[in-house]
Amino acid sequence: MRKTLKFGAGLVFAFICVAPLAAETLTERAAPCLACHGEKGVSETSDVPSLGGQPAPYLLIQLYLFREKQRTVEIMNEMTKSFTDDDLRNFSDLIAKLPAPPVSTDAGDATRMTNGKALITAHRCNSCHGLDLAGRDNVPRIAGQREEYLARALTEYKTNTRHGYDGVMAEVTQALSAAQIADLAHYTARFR
Repeated sequence: MRKTLKFGAGLVFAFICVAPLAAETLTERAAPCLACHGEKGVSETSDVPSLGGQPAPYLLIQLYLFREKQRTVEIMNEMTKSFTDDDLRNFSDLIAKLPAPPVSTDAGDATRMTNGKALITAHRCNSCHGLDLAGRDNVPRIAGQREEYLARALTEYKTNTRHGYDGVMAEVTQALSAAQIADLAHYTARFR
């Protein structure tokens, strides 16, 4: 009888501990995401991307890559490790509803802006990311993204430490110098 009571008490205790987690809404579960990536989708943290305005299919793929550790960012791998496929879809849909970052009021360095604009055209960035650089489907929005993050991502594609779903980004970035990557990031972060 005592074993049964202990087992029953253990089950009740386990249920009490787990019940609040199960009762959390999607918005409540997304709070840690928004703490880093910005409550309104605009990151205030260096090297942490803004997620506002990102297409849901792109977000879904990125969350999947993090969960499966095919894209390695320790905190993201940890946060997504227990996500179900439904969680991936639901989080992607929720985050995709965040507004895009506002247009920057910082006009940037004129020479770097001119260089960045020329590089966008020369390397046909707008072919995939769109003329407005807002992305679509599985292609990310890069307009208004954090400059430091853009520079790091481009450098990671160039050094093959970050992989895309195809070789396009690695191919495009191979010809870019560090100064060109910096100018592209400078321009794209301030794109109007």
